[in-house]
Amino acid sequence: MTLAATPLAPRTAEVSRNTAETQITVRLNLDGTGQSKLHTGIGFFDHMLDQIARHGLIDLDIHAIGDLHIDGHHTVEDVGITLGQAVHKAVGDKKGIRRYGHAYVPLDEALSRVVIDFSGRPGLEMHVPFKSGMIGGFDTQLTYEFFQGFVNHAGVTLHIDNLRGDNAHHQAETVFKAFARALRAALELDPRSAGMIPSTKGSL
Repeated sequence: MTLAATPLAPRTAEVSRNTAETQITVRLNLDGTGQSKLHTGIGFFDHMLDQIARHGLIDLDIHAIGDLHIDGHHTVEDVGITLGQAVHKAVGDKKGIRRYGHAYVPLDEALSRVVIDFSGRPGLEMHVPFKSGMIGGFDTQLTYEFFQGFVNHAGVTLHIDNLRGDNAHHQAETVFKAFARALRAALELDPRSAGMIPSTKGSL
């Protein structure tokens, strides 16, 4: 008899965040096919979120209205927060997941590595020396704010390293693709540990 690596219940979630600065709704399915509907008002950011959906095989619907007349900071950070909350809600008690994931992704001259642990302990180590401050209408500094918001609310430890790269677009894209691949690996259900929490403590 072979245990099927499928969830007992759909790993889906819907979370909304409404503040004086942003109104955001995230809907996701962790066991999807990579479909996405994205509207944040920041074109390059939507492009990066699409990488998370496609390479993470997560169905992702994000609608965000933010104070873009100021800048993109609140919108990008709050999308990270809301996405983290949705992932935390969808993954549930973490029984049967692999917990750890890592990925290396190249794009031409750029290469990035991302390692993730669904530890329950928020932590971010990010080392990405962007070669440009802006990519289209996206401030590259906000990449850190997005991932900081995500880890704080998903409850994960995340290490992001851009190992090389001369083009900021390529640097960012390898980071988001590697994040998606690492996320996908960590959330995959392991048939050998079905129903088990992957920790000697018995909880995560």
